[in-house]
Amino acid sequence: MKRHGHLMEAIAEPANLRLAFWKAAKSKRAKGECRAFQVNLDENVATLRSELLSGAVAVGDYHTFTIHDPKERTICAASFRERVLHHALMNVCEPILERAGIFDSYACRKGRGQHAAVRRAQFYARRNGWFLKMDIRKYFDSIDHEVLRGMLRRKFKDARLLDLFDRILDSYRNAPGRGLPIGNLTSQHFANYYLAPLDRFLKERLRRRCYLRYMDDFVVWGETAAGLREVWRQVENFLESELHLELKPNVMLNRTARGMDFVGYRVFPRELRLTRRSKRRFTRKFRRYERERLDGMWTELQLQQRVGALIAFTLPCRSRGFRRNVIERFGADANGLQPRDPRRQLEQQRQQRALRQPQQQQPGQHQQQHRFPGCSGPSSTRETEFSPADPVAVPSSAFRLRGEEPQQRSGVSSEAHFAKAPGFSFQRSQAFQSLQ
Repeated sequence: MKRHGHLMEAIAEPANLRLAFWKAAKSKRAKGECRAFQVNLDENVATLRSELLSGAVAVGDYHTFTIHDPKERTICAASFRERVLHHALMNVCEPILERAGIFDSYACRKGRGQHAAVRRAQFYARRNGWFLKMDIRKYFDSIDHEVLRGMLRRKFKDARLLDLFDRILDSYRNAPGRGLPIGNLTSQHFANYYLAPLDRFLKERLRRRCYLRYMDDFVVWGETAAGLREVWRQVENFLESELHLELKPNVMLNRTARGMDFVGYRVFPRELRLTRRSKRRFTRKFRRYERERLDGMWTELQLQQRVGALIAFTLPCRSRGFRRNVIERFGADANGLQPRDPRRQLEQQRQQRALRQPQQQQPGQHQQQHRFPGCSGPSSTRETEFSPADPVAVPSSAFRLRGEEPQQRSGVSSEAHFAKAPGFSFQRSQAFQSLQ
């Protein structure tokens, strides 16, 4: 196996450090740390370069907080200066770690991701009758530092780079010699690289062609349940002996026709759906976004950006009816900010009009004519297309085109005729009511 050396000079190049700054500043240009770093960009780049070459760069400046989405996780957000360092490291080291991965590894890789993973899972589900889905218990907190150091030393031989990797690993520990900080760019790539031996074991030693992995979630497909049970046993032994990891007890072994929960979707051979947890998460987040928008915490543009990202997750699967139901129940229209569905409003108004008594015209009172902007009938002279809302309000020249004369319909209000017109809409109905 080829080991790569003399990489610290490439990492400390000013051009690489500037590129790392622009990557770290993406979507964070308004933050104070980012602006302060940019004001003295050349000086900060020069300082970071000298610290990298001398081996004195500081690491481990984390801001720690806890999230519950969907379960409790402790996030370690590095300072902006350290995030620039992480991007500079991965600009050079990521292509080397990338070559260790197999084709069917889909997390933290360019051109991959959740959507590509579920499409590949459907591809395998259509060709096999059974699946075996496994997950690693507390993966990031269980990664063994010594095992990871050995794997990194089989890829890199630059002493200064390996020393920097060791200090990044030592900057966080959930237990003695274990754990990676969730939230670091380096942690994502280290965690993905840590399971590369498992990928090789399944592909090369067990000869399982239908296999894919998304970080610590991995699935094996096969034709028989007995064969997959043997895979389960060998994978469990390999993880415990080689990587010091433990499988979760909720291992799934089932037929592909019954569906499989994977990365937030319910995967069937010919169909994708949202899982129950994904539906609850979508509804909870959508309601929180709308509430914060009404409280003035976000602008309309910020709301659109967040809701757009939320909806994008649901697009690959059959979820249009679910999205419409959530938006109608909890969206802006439910708070009175926008009109509701015009078809539903139209049906409600027609039902209400059917219950009303027809308006009787008083003797000797002339019927009032109303003009509605934009409510003129179609220009076609066919009887099926030309249905005037009120014969009195329509010029008589329109009837002369057919050789007819307008006739006054007694006992029926103009509103009823207007509601039956083909061009009727909810907005025009409101205009009509405002003129009553």
